[in-house]
Amino acid sequence: MRRTLMTLAALFWATGVSAQEDRAGDFDYYVLSLSWSAAWCALEGDARDDPQCDTGRGLTFILHGLWPQHEAGWPSFCRTGQRDPSRAETAAMADIMGGSGLAFYQWKKHGRCSGLSATDYYRTARQAYDSIEIPELFRQIDRSLTLPASVIEEAFLEANPGLGPEEITITCKDGLIQEARICLTRDLDPRTCGADVIRDCRLSDAVLEPVR
Repeated sequence: MRRTLMTLAALFWATGVSAQEDRAGDFDYYVLSLSWSAAWCALEGDARDDPQCDTGRGLTFILHGLWPQHEAGWPSFCRTGQRDPSRAETAAMADIMGGSGLAFYQWKKHGRCSGLSATDYYRTARQAYDSIEIPELFRQIDRSLTLPASVIEEAFLEANPGLGPEEITITCKDGLIQEARICLTRDLDPRTCGADVIRDCRLSDAVLEPVR
């Protein structure tokens, strides 16, 4: 019995420490996550019959989220006194996020940890998204391409001269180019990513799904 109580106490205190660590506004930098829309559709969206995946949307790299980040690790689902966004506010993000559902989920998981109001968080996320030039050539992808994932990173670096190779990482999932993740200061300037963020996809035969 004593051992069981000690185990429960340890779990209680561990949970308490975790909750204290994930305080709204307590973070070091942002990760701007840009998702290749067609890859998300192939992996998840098609099965949901999500409108983001409709033919003719023309979506390339969309805003997945703006994530508060610690130098090691990240907060999530923080408690905040800020109100949740209205339906109109989430709907207004659909042009760069593909849909309002993602906008609301990103607020719940990451936005609350920013310490900002929902209005200011979405404004900051849009500002971060607009600060990065998405290479125009991606709009021309009309068939599946097999290529080294490093080519995607090189395209971003060429289109954004102020961005360095240690400030961006390309991720893959199930052999597909999945995301470009760019590390930004709290003032939205590019900065070196932490070791737990830099996880470059090393595939030489990654697949870039065609724009829909």
